[in-house]
Amino acid sequence: MIGPTGPVRVMVATRPVDFRKGAEGLAALVREEMGADPFNGVIYVFRARRADRIKLVYWDGTGVCLFAKRLEDGRFQWPAITDGVVRLTPAQLQALLEGLDWRRVHGTREIVAPTAAS
Repeated sequence: MIGPTGPVRVMVATRPVDFRKGAEGLAALVREEMGADPFNGVIYVFRARRADRIKLVYWDGTGVCLFAKRLEDGRFQWPAITDGVVRLTPAQLQALLEGLDWRRVHGTREIVAPTAAS
């Protein structure tokens, strides 16, 4: 994916938005509806009423970026439609963008290194 890499924060708006909105309109939604700063490096994810389209808006340090994707077949797995946001890990975002069930992606577990050879 072209865009932010490394440890990024991802916030998903669970309610569908008007997909005629561009980067500035979605940034305004982040500010007004989510009460967040759209210029803080967080990736904000939005869905259309039909779950086959998704838009991401984020600040890359030089400008507001807009990423849009429409699945040719199937639908994006989406959190239940409620008021509020859901936080995803970067791995869960990648699964969501691939059209996979992001809820099946789990964080890494801390593995304790052995202290002695067995």
